[in-house]
Amino acid sequence: MPAYHSSLQAPQKVGNMALLPLKTTFKGPAPKEVGDTDIVDEAIYFFKANVFFRNYEIKNEADRTLIYVTLYITEVLKKLQKCSSKNQGIKEMHTLALQRFEIPGERGFPLNGMFLKPASGNEEDLMRQYILQLRQETGVRLCDKVFDPDTDKPSKWWVCFAKRRFMDKSLTMPGNSY
Repeated sequence: MPAYHSSLQAPQKVGNMALLPLKTTFKGPAPKEVGDTDIVDEAIYFFKANVFFRNYEIKNEADRTLIYVTLYITEVLKKLQKCSSKNQGIKEMHTLALQRFEIPGERGFPLNGMFLKPASGNEEDLMRQYILQLRQETGVRLCDKVFDPDTDKPSKWWVCFAKRRFMDKSLTMPGNSY
């Protein structure tokens, strides 16, 4: 069975990563999505299936964005499994999204072989802002999915995936933790 790929088309690129529209209230360079599904929805929807793949064939720029969001979801789940309520989870997601993170071309970025380094300082700033916007939106939406509205506890059917490593990669360097 092959991995799931993004069905979205990239109106813009930053490096060789798609700059896709988002349904978000967070400020950033992403255009506003007017359709039903954006890249964060796709990543969350395909996460449980895609996380089991060690290899992933990149078919377009949107797949690179999907890969990044999928890896970030794993980091989010690691944090959310330690949270006792949705409010605590949302606070943790805000903190996690704003923490310093590497972008393609920087020494600590785990996927430098698949992503191009930004061509200029302006493109680097654009990429950092877009990834920040992705991180913020992904954290908030995942809190809505992971926490049970009745018990206000994280669902074991989501946090059980926190130990999985998509493509055998992680956004955190060994020895570093969020």
